[in-house]
Amino acid sequence: MGGVVGLKGTDGTTVLQEAVRRGAIPVSPKRAKEFLSILPKNPGISLVVAGGRMGADIARELGLEFVSVNGVGVETARADTVRIARSMLKHGIDVLVFVGGDGTARDVLEAVGDHVTVLGVPAGVKVYSSVFAINPLAAANLVLAFQAGEIETVKSEVLDIDESEFRKGHLAISLKGYLPTPKAGKLMQNPKVPSAISDTEEMETIADYFEEELIDPSRVYVLGPGVTVDTIAKRLGVTKKTLLGVDVVKGDGSILGLDLSEAQILPLVENSKVSIIVSPIGGQGFFLGRGNQQISPKVIRSVGVDDLVIVATKNKIGMLWPRRLLVDSGDHDLDESLRGYRRIIIGYREEMMIKIE
Repeated sequence: MGGVVGLKGTDGTTVLQEAVRRGAIPVSPKRAKEFLSILPKNPGISLVVAGGRMGADIARELGLEFVSVNGVGVETARADTVRIARSMLKHGIDVLVFVGGDGTARDVLEAVGDHVTVLGVPAGVKVYSSVFAINPLAAANLVLAFQAGEIETVKSEVLDIDESEFRKGHLAISLKGYLPTPKAGKLMQNPKVPSAISDTEEMETIADYFEEELIDPSRVYVLGPGVTVDTIAKRLGVTKKTLLGVDVVKGDGSILGLDLSEAQILPLVENSKVSIIVSPIGGQGFFLGRGNQQISPKVIRSVGVDDLVIVATKNKIGMLWPRRLLVDSGDHDLDESLRGYRRIIIGYREEMMIKIE
């Protein structure tokens, strides 16, 4: 819930309450519905779901047959995730699917260990672990392939970060353990890999090119997270960019807002020439939908997809396997409009055509 409103996660009751105060809308129910809507067309699947708002309500809305385990109250917490996952294990399930982010993956790891195959449907702000499918449709296809005995399992990393430090601009990733997940190559996401120190020179060449050719004093720039964009921000006069947030500045050096939410960005990009600058997550390749949800479908549509600029060092591109970029904004139509081959700035007057999936 915290992404669009700029909270970088919702671990803990206090932060969750702040997200609600800011008008955040739960993402997990929509993503769960997308995932489950694929399965009824295929026989041979028996659903065991959490009670109430944690699963049963959605399955009932879709008209699915299911067994519900463990009721939940109006307010839910990580203890519910752990309790319900353990109950599902006792039902003899073949695969446990959860909808959430790295915090939920950590809770599932605590609950079931390596006793059952697990698959994550991404719906969090922090989605750095490799236990997630790239989107809900991919997750549904993975379950069907797993059911048919077409794919094996592999140990996948559960990563998490300290949210309080993350909000201060410090990214400290720790390995929590491993979960068995379907081995499915392109349908599963890779773990996040931090940018290397050796990338610094490449970032500067990208910023040189940007400064010479792409800075317009009358244009507004929406700057996504990351050190590559931070290097560009300095050329725009932003000495202290929000490293893990989204800032909006003008080409003349005026700062319009720092660490903004979707609601704060939208009025700043109306009736203006705007460029959105983003960089993909290292190792994963996501340039939208992971850690920058403030740059929402509403913001992108207001600006236009032609004014979305993607920058990445050659090293970051070289680390991607398969060689592709990924988009998972939560809006299917927008994602489709962005897919295909697109020019990515990778150095001084250097661009590369890379496929977006």
